[in-house]
Amino acid sequence: MERAERLAEQLGLPIGDLALLTQSLTHSSWVHEHPEESPGHNERLEFLGDAVLNLAISETLFVRHPDEDEGLLSARRAAIVSASGLATIAERMDLGSAIALGEGEAARGARQRPLLLASAFEALAGALMLDLGWERTRDWILGVAAPELDDALPPTELKSPKSRLQEYAQQRHGARPDYRLVEAIGPDHEKLFRIEVLVDGRALGVGV
Repeated sequence: MERAERLAEQLGLPIGDLALLTQSLTHSSWVHEHPEESPGHNERLEFLGDAVLNLAISETLFVRHPDEDEGLLSARRAAIVSASGLATIAERMDLGSAIALGEGEAARGARQRPLLLASAFEALAGALMLDLGWERTRDWILGVAAPELDDALPPTELKSPKSRLQEYAQQRHGARPDYRLVEAIGPDHEKLFRIEVLVDGRALGVGV
């Protein structure tokens, strides 16, 4: 509960349900190690928060960019609500320090893992939605995501790295990139994939 109290003070919001806020900060690995000391893990709240974030960001982008089509608006939204985008916001809030993790996950540096940070941020948004309602939660989301919303990239820079690589490979080599799964480790709900990209049979790099 102390983590939730500190975060509630940091958020500056009239939190009414600290137990719900605590659950949003609780990873399943902590629940597995402390089954009798937790209100539950944050995965259901993560599901709700994903929808809340998408609606808040979509509505704002729709209003701010009245001349853009669905594809460009989707690209702008994806840049913000992707795992890496949400992790950036979570890192800015130092959300990782508030997450309750099992000892093994904590020892492996999970507090800095983008996917875990993004999931916790989604769960937090879900908890705030249930506790404070749509309008307060939306306003909070738009506040913490203001740098990303204000960074209106030109349409030419909105293509994903994968799309840009495909265009480059086809122009230079007349071939599409191939992606090969090198390994997949970790539990099903938080799998870590290592992927190699090849063009014309030559390996260009590996990503995680």
